[in-house]
Amino acid sequence: MQENIVLTEAAYYILLSLYTPQHGYGIMQRAEALSGGRVRLAAGTLYGALNSMCEKDWIIPLPVENGDRKKNYRLTEKGLQILKNELERLRHMVAEGDGVLKEEL
Repeated sequence: MQENIVLTEAAYYILLSLYTPQHGYGIMQRAEALSGGRVRLAAGTLYGALNSMCEKDWIIPLPVENGDRKKNYRLTEKGLQILKNELERLRHMVAEGDGVLKEEL
């Protein structure tokens, strides 16, 4: 069953950034780059979102390597499906908007 979840822009870019495993600062940089600078995540916002996403089983922390202080995260299958569902929802919205406004564009 497909979950009907609408992501915030920040959540969308966090999940998109984790398409490949990443640590917190890397997520912040990647989200900003992918969004063209629109999404700038503060540390508190990011880590609150990461904790929430872990609780929902959208992402998981990876084991910490010896001597490494950075905690890396990766998408779970559920998280990837949430991301794909959101992308499909956004595509559908754009197509509907284009259809309605086609005469004005």
